[in-house]
Amino acid sequence: MMRHRRLLAATMTLLITAVMSVPVALADPPPQAPAHGWRAKHDHYYVGYTGHHWKDDYGIREGHCDRDRVGTVLGAVVGGAVGSAVGNDDNRLIAILAGATIGAIIGHEIGEDMDHNDRACFGHSLEMLEDGRRVHWDGARSDMRYTLTPSGRFQRDDRICRRFTLVRVSGGHKITRRGSACRFGDGEWRMTDH
Repeated sequence: MMRHRRLLAATMTLLITAVMSVPVALADPPPQAPAHGWRAKHDHYYVGYTGHHWKDDYGIREGHCDRDRVGTVLGAVVGGAVGSAVGNDDNRLIAILAGATIGAIIGHEIGEDMDHNDRACFGHSLEMLEDGRRVHWDGARSDMRYTLTPSGRFQRDDRICRRFTLVRVSGGHKITRRGSACRFGDGEWRMTDH
């Protein structure tokens, strides 16, 4: 009995020593992680797909564009123009999908229902997401939901362009469209027919 207790104690001591001697791996969080701790205090920018720094990702890297906050940022920007929504390096707020060709490229049934907030979620997602990552957001109507997945990078006329898949679900009806968009200026994405 005494021998059994000694063997058990020795085994426990060996186990505790083995567990305590495992080195702890300290690493920085991945760039898509939300800014808490050190990064929130020292690195106030999110690096986008094209290398530009942005003050906020509006939840995109976590997989859900915060449409309400996007709408607040857009404020008085009307007509799909970027205007004050995109500024210099120190004042970049949000990228946007601009231009009147949205319906012609991805289809009238999707394009006509997209408002400024949807276009901003779309454009900023093209800025912030790596290929193959998805982002969702709710549309202007309560039964409408979008999912965007960028899928590949290419260049056209010396501009960075991306392919994407956009899915819109509305009233139980699902529409999937593939397309591409190119970056113009500071955070303005425009549809292409490529």
